[in-house]
Amino acid sequence: MAVSRERYGPLVHRSVHHGAALWVAAVILFLAGMIVTQLGWSNPSYSLTQNYISDLGAAHCGTIGGRYVCSPWHLVFDITIILMGALQILGILLLPSAFPNRRSRTIGLGVFALAACGAIGVGVFPEDVNLTAHTISALLAFAGGGFALIVLGVAMFRDTRWDGYRAYSVLSGFVTLIALGLFVAHSWQWGGLWADLGAGGMERIIVAPILLWVLVVGIHLLRIPAFAPRQIPKLTAT
Repeated sequence: MAVSRERYGPLVHRSVHHGAALWVAAVILFLAGMIVTQLGWSNPSYSLTQNYISDLGAAHCGTIGGRYVCSPWHLVFDITIILMGALQILGILLLPSAFPNRRSRTIGLGVFALAACGAIGVGVFPEDVNLTAHTISALLAFAGGGFALIVLGVAMFRDTRWDGYRAYSVLSGFVTLIALGLFVAHSWQWGGLWADLGAGGMERIIVAPILLWVLVVGIHLLRIPAFAPRQIPKLTAT
């Protein structure tokens, strides 16, 4: 009696579970790093609407763009955003088989890896140390992340493992890119709702869809059973 092996159902390789776990850990680590760093601010206190996210990583106390910035625990933010980018890249290396083997998968994951490199650059180059490198890194993280979500949403088509996630991915990407356009245009200076959001609020609308998507997709992939061969008895002539 010989035994044959076959795959069944919309499963994923075990490596996908490892990559998804890295993505979830990356987001949780970064959010924890932001919260801890914010607690270190005292005078002035950190504002979610008036302060940029990058103000948390400023290495020195002083005036930046007309606002006084002093982040005593800046190393916590800088280290955690670097680790987040590194964990996302490691996760990307383990996740390709979670998407259909097509060009959109390659482009989407590749651009998302570049966005993760941008996140690393934000931590390596604080805004008050090298503003040019920091700005380029932030734009790469924002624009790359938004574009990657749209392309990966396209890559999910005709794959039952991603039912219910295609439109969500594309919509999240568009929200990020539209918010980025408004941010670059300094929309908070237009008045109305944008004024209430402030620069910090607008920046968070850019980042939130990306972080939430990584967290949601990571948890979704962890819930999909991993591929395990099924033993099927098969009679053969002897």
